[in-house]
Amino acid sequence: MITNKKPRSSDTDSNYMRDDRTEMSEDDDRSPPSNSITHDSSPTRTCNPGPGSGSSSVPEYLAPCPDQVLENVLENVLWFLTSRKDRNAASLVCRSWYRVEALTRSDLFIGNCYAVSPKRAMSRFTRIRSVTLKGKPRFADFNLMPPYWGAHFAPWVSAMAMTYPWLEKVHLKRMSVTDDDLALLAESFSGFKELVLVCCDGFGTSGLAIVVSRCRQLKVLDLIESDVSDDEVDWISCFPDTETCLESLIFDCVDCPIDFDELERLVARSPSLKKLRLNRYVSIGQLYRLMIRAPHLTHLGTGSFSPSEDVAQVEQGPDYASAFAACKSLVCLSGFREIIPDYLPAINPVCANLTSLNFSFADVSAEQLKPIISNCHKLQIFWVLDSICDEGLQAVAATCKELRELRVFPVDPREDIEGPVSEVGLQAISEGCRKLQSILYFCHRMTNAAVVAMSKNCPDLVVFRLCIMGRHQPDHVTGEPMDEGFGAIVKNCKKLTRLAVSGLLTDRAFAYIGKYGKIVRTLSVAFAGDSDMGLKYVLEGCPRLQKLEIRDSPFGDAALLSGLHHYYNMRFLWMSACKLSRQGCQQITQALPRLVVEVIKHDDNVDMDEYVDTLYMYRSLEGPRDDAPRFVSIL
Repeated sequence: MITNKKPRSSDTDSNYMRDDRTEMSEDDDRSPPSNSITHDSSPTRTCNPGPGSGSSSVPEYLAPCPDQVLENVLENVLWFLTSRKDRNAASLVCRSWYRVEALTRSDLFIGNCYAVSPKRAMSRFTRIRSVTLKGKPRFADFNLMPPYWGAHFAPWVSAMAMTYPWLEKVHLKRMSVTDDDLALLAESFSGFKELVLVCCDGFGTSGLAIVVSRCRQLKVLDLIESDVSDDEVDWISCFPDTETCLESLIFDCVDCPIDFDELERLVARSPSLKKLRLNRYVSIGQLYRLMIRAPHLTHLGTGSFSPSEDVAQVEQGPDYASAFAACKSLVCLSGFREIIPDYLPAINPVCANLTSLNFSFADVSAEQLKPIISNCHKLQIFWVLDSICDEGLQAVAATCKELRELRVFPVDPREDIEGPVSEVGLQAISEGCRKLQSILYFCHRMTNAAVVAMSKNCPDLVVFRLCIMGRHQPDHVTGEPMDEGFGAIVKNCKKLTRLAVSGLLTDRAFAYIGKYGKIVRTLSVAFAGDSDMGLKYVLEGCPRLQKLEIRDSPFGDAALLSGLHHYYNMRFLWMSACKLSRQGCQQITQALPRLVVEVIKHDDNVDMDEYVDTLYMYRSLEGPRDDAPRFVSIL
């Protein structure tokens, strides 16, 4: 689906999936869009003036065509329609609405870069200012996809350079981006303002230097969890020497030293800067200098939160607490890499105003957390390591009554240890944080009772991801499968759209999901299930399922074939280390020719003619891609 907000049921615009609705707009105007699209003022059709009218000296009023009047009105209405779902619905009314909707769309969203070609997308949507493009599936984040699989940005940026000269924003996720791609982007769009790269790779500091030097109107440069190579280029010094337009600069994932003096000067000449997230090479002493320069920050990533090694120890260090106290607008705090807990009390002055706090890199204990969290009464988003133990989660539950999102990550991801958080912490959160809407919880032991309690105490849950580390872990008190706990979640949480299941699960758990998970859109499964019936329950019972991720589960060809009726409505299906055969996958391609079925080989010793290591299946209007590497076989 292509558009403005959260996707409805496809990777590209809904119209693309209908062969009779792929007519592209005839309007190929390359001028920037204004608040309304103007038409030729001369009427294309007029009423017959009647006999003798040519001799009249009085000019007659020529009424515009009714269709043109309707389109003029519709254009002005659609400019205010921002929801992707609403826009897709409008474009399905008739061909006229289809054409006008395309002309008034300024934001392009593509959830799978292989679902539609750049040429097809850009021939229809000709007046785009913002592009969001997603590449590899999420399981690529867990090293389940071999390197160099694809998702190249190159064909997209080449097409955009020719079609969208007024482009201002590009947001990429899990795409392969080269320095040449960034150079072309910087050269092609004179008014470019916003670049966001999430979980991307293939580029380095050389590409960043080109972007920041040539995009002189740049407002946002956000590099989030991306792999940036160190080309030994001082990219920070390449920003213009004059006052900048920067509003957001995020580079905490750039794992190489920077010229701090240049960064300090950049911050000083960026009066609009509101968001700044630093990498681990910025010490707490340098952070202090930046905060003095920019007390107007609203979002701050602190860097290492420890002094630099080459700084001599002095008896009296900077007053870090006063620097934080001066940041009256600060509402979001993150970073804390390589933290020295003795410095943690310095953030106390801002805790009362925080709505977001990210301690996912801070190995702190419950005792170190309690004085901080006890002041965070407005907190809505909290990410933390499990080093705070159940005791720390109980402290969160006692204070953070407005909490909407909680993520608890493991310090040690090994399966064969006894983790520090358990059902005790989960139950405390469910009892104390009744407004919770999203949770990601890593633990080593859990009970059905705690999960059932969460389903009752937090009925507004939209996202529930429980990751019980260690394969096939039952309820550690009763020894029973975790079926009833996950069944309660899908039954009692009526707004649930994303679910990740783990632990010892039988087909009964999947029967619950199929019966009650009617609006579940994303389902992740690991090491779960008894038989093909489990997956069959899900595919036959979840009509809105868009993304299905399965690994190391006993589902085979019969389970796969049970979803033939639904695969055209899904964004993708990923199955790795299951019990699929090449013959079963081939049957999918024969039954659904518009589906791309990729078989990915991880091990050269695996017989690909018999077994399927990884299946990645998605819709595409273009058919199989032409850039598949040798380890990918497209059936």
